[in-house]
Amino acid sequence: MSGAAAEAQLPATAHPTADNWVASNGAGELAEAMGIEFTEYTVERTVGRMPVLGNRQTVGFMHGGAYVVLGESLGSMAANLHAGPGRLAVGVDINATHTRSATAGYVTGVCTPVHLGRTLAVHEIVVTDEDGRRCCTMRITNLIKDMPADGS
Repeated sequence: MSGAAAEAQLPATAHPTADNWVASNGAGELAEAMGIEFTEYTVERTVGRMPVLGNRQTVGFMHGGAYVVLGESLGSMAANLHAGPGRLAVGVDINATHTRSATAGYVTGVCTPVHLGRTLAVHEIVVTDEDGRRCCTMRITNLIKDMPADGS
């Protein structure tokens, strides 16, 4: 079932959870390939984790692009929840500052809103290692628009 169709089947007052969002829409091919697990999904906070193993660059550190994939996945999900039925959030800007390199275990991303408007949603994503040390800080801006009539 397509994401728009699945979203349309939720009652107007229901807010998707991480489980029913991913079950209805999928996590996306890239998120699935990277092992991202979504654990919390609300307008105020979206959380996910990703294994370091399989997402490292050649010297054994978590790849900076992997942090960004986690951040964009969380930020886009959160913005789409805020957008609501019949609307779509699409990323228009993301930036990342890498401050520590994870080498094993999992990293966890916590996404919180900075601005939730009618046409723009801005979120901050903080990624930490298993010891709670900040590895990456990101900000994503999503444009919110009406869902195209043809669902594309």
